[in-house]
Amino acid sequence: MLLSLSIRDFVLIEKLDLSFTHASQSGLGALTGETGAGKSILIDALGLALGARAESSAVRRGSAQASVAASFDLPKDHAAHAILSEQGLDDEDVLTLRRTIGADGRGRAFVNDQPASVALLRRLGETLVEIQGQMEQHGLLDMATHRASLDAFAGLEKQAAAVRGAWRGWREAEQARAEAEAAAAAARRDEDFLRHAVKELETLAPKADDEETLAAERQLLRAGTALGEAVAQALGELEEGRGAVAALRAAHRLIERNVDKAAGRLDASLTALDKALSEATEAQAQLETAQESLEFDPTRLEKIEERLFALRAAARKHGVTVAELAPLAEKMTAQLAALDDGEAGLKTLAEKADAARAAYVAAAEAQAAARRKGAARLDKAVSTELGPLKLEKAKFVTELTPLAEADWSESGTDRVQFTVATNPGTPPAPIGRIASGGELSRFLLALKVCLAKVGDAPTIVFDEVDSGIGGATAAAVGERLKRLAKEVQVLVVTHSPQVAAIADRHWLIRKTTTRTNASTDVLSLDAKGRREEIARMLSGAEVTAEARAAADRLLATAG
Repeated sequence: MLLSLSIRDFVLIEKLDLSFTHASQSGLGALTGETGAGKSILIDALGLALGARAESSAVRRGSAQASVAASFDLPKDHAAHAILSEQGLDDEDVLTLRRTIGADGRGRAFVNDQPASVALLRRLGETLVEIQGQMEQHGLLDMATHRASLDAFAGLEKQAAAVRGAWRGWREAEQARAEAEAAAAAARRDEDFLRHAVKELETLAPKADDEETLAAERQLLRAGTALGEAVAQALGELEEGRGAVAALRAAHRLIERNVDKAAGRLDASLTALDKALSEATEAQAQLETAQESLEFDPTRLEKIEERLFALRAAARKHGVTVAELAPLAEKMTAQLAALDDGEAGLKTLAEKADAARAAYVAAAEAQAAARRKGAARLDKAVSTELGPLKLEKAKFVTELTPLAEADWSESGTDRVQFTVATNPGTPPAPIGRIASGGELSRFLLALKVCLAKVGDAPTIVFDEVDSGIGGATAAAVGERLKRLAKEVQVLVVTHSPQVAAIADRHWLIRKTTTRTNASTDVLSLDAKGRREEIARMLSGAEVTAEARAAADRLLATAG
């Protein structure tokens, strides 16, 4: 609900702080005052805070800037919380929307004192307040809200969920079919290339580590001649002529023959010679093995280089690395397999999409049937409200029109529109096209009474809903406003004493004019003040004793 409205230097208002809190957390509030006192200024100021269009002419004369701030207390499940979370804004117990407009036409917007766009202000405002009677295409005047309003009135949440689920299932099935068809078409276009590429890659039989392994072997083979020469020279040093191994063997034999005669003095030498001879013999054997493996094979080098160059060329051709050739070959093979089996796969996907469409149509038809029943109940309920509001000749009709398949959505297959025929014999027209502002306000009141629990906006403002009526009709308007105020917070700008008398709270809007200035202020009326204001509304400029007595009777009846 709207908690407070603070206005600074807006049109005729220099400074104004209004509190709308009420013990019931809803209730009916009336705003009254003489013609021209500035009642519409309050509505315009609230609209500015809710994201309405701003003009520099709204800045009070002589001031540099106008500002309006509106604070709201929201239920935990209110839609505004999700919007704040989506935008990454602080979500506090009290939501405050603030707007400034400078004399130069520049303005700023804030949400909980954080800079925001006017579009975000407007988006939040649409969930917070409905302003009815301003002939603007929002709230119930916006046909886009009619379908959701009817569904909520008729209690079609389960049907709506079923249709949404079926719609998403159908969309997903259609997307899967479309993607498969696109892939098959692309594969058919590229079939010759794919078959050639797969054959080429199958011949190469690439492996993930091919490049690394082949490059290493290539490097070893290219160094084979030099390595072989080095090994041969080393073997020569060990075994040719008086090589190291031959010398060690001769020395070992000489010491071994005489070790027994040396009384232990040659034991260590013999052990060392044993070890040296063993290691030298092992080194000779290892070098001989290495010499065999390092023999230069130009044919092998040529084959390795040929394969390595072929792999790298194929990788460049396909725009991948050599290591990625093997997975690419698998992917292309799978594409060809899908192409070969594609017709069967496409047929299966098409059957699934057709089944999903049928499920959606069935759910939407059930929803449409339930909507027709709900529409009949809503039409009857609204019609019951029209008579007492002096609209007995008018007829309210909820029109349901089947949509073309291209316009189907998760909301169903039909369009919902609230229409009105103001006179017998005239065709129903959209509710927003009613010529009379007073009639429109009363139609909207009747509709809102029937849809009291529908919609997010916890605050509704009616601007002169009682225009051009009085007596019993005005009392009927007041009674319906009172009923509506049991569900939501209702503020009404009114000229009707009957409506003002039935309100839970009453504010008087006053305009003061001097030779050089005019200003508007607002008073919250106590019981005595309400009596005087209602008496003024009854009698005009001069408040008489009879008017006060009549005011007492109205207040007593309303209470």
